[in-house]
Amino acid sequence: MAGINIVLIDDHPLYREGVKKALTSFPDLTIVGEAGNGHAGMDLLRSLNPDVAIVDVNLPDENGLQVTKRILSEIPNVKVILLTGYTDSEQPIHALRSGAHAYCSKDIEHEQLAEIIRIVASGKWVFEGRVMEAGERQAWLDEQMAGIKSEGSSEDLFAPLTQRESEILNLVARGLTNKQIGYLLGISEQTVKNHLTSLLRKIGASDRTQAVVYALKHGWIRLPEGNDSIESPPVPTPKED
Repeated sequence: MAGINIVLIDDHPLYREGVKKALTSFPDLTIVGEAGNGHAGMDLLRSLNPDVAIVDVNLPDENGLQVTKRILSEIPNVKVILLTGYTDSEQPIHALRSGAHAYCSKDIEHEQLAEIIRIVASGKWVFEGRVMEAGERQAWLDEQMAGIKSEGSSEDLFAPLTQRESEILNLVARGLTNKQIGYLLGISEQTVKNHLTSLLRKIGASDRTQAVVYALKHGWIRLPEGNDSIESPPVPTPKED
């Protein structure tokens, strides 16, 4: 196989440096760009059009699932490998439904990551140690979805949060009320409630606290760090989305 060009999207510089150094030992793999968040990563992908994007699930702006969906929509030839420090049975399904070609733990061995990059670049999928063609991928997903039992539809349960829902849930995690969130985002309090209702239904949570815990567990949002608190915002004229 010809050389494979890779863009790495992860907000931890030391981790990016470690991956770069590890992959330099493989002459067919080249890191052509790196970014620390989803927006910068998308700009790089549009300009560089690499073969593979390695994307962290837990990014500071958009989560990796949202970035993956944008890549699938805007640059579908780029194959995505999602990396995560979070492990549970649902995450691979979220990743596959978002459009990723592989889902790996961040403590993966470098030789194994290199092989997964090659497999993904060839147009195949790697999930839970299985290499799959397109038909096998769909069969695996159908099998996983058939095993999901919930009161809501599986389609809702495994739909990643929208960017607006992630923004709102991040602010909920910081202790803001619906009214404060509306002021900060420039939308009405009712619109905030509508978004919260939608995301609660998606993830099967009964209240705001459960939703925050679920999103934190999956690496979709982050708790505020240090003095990263939000003061009561000024009151702009609310507008609808």
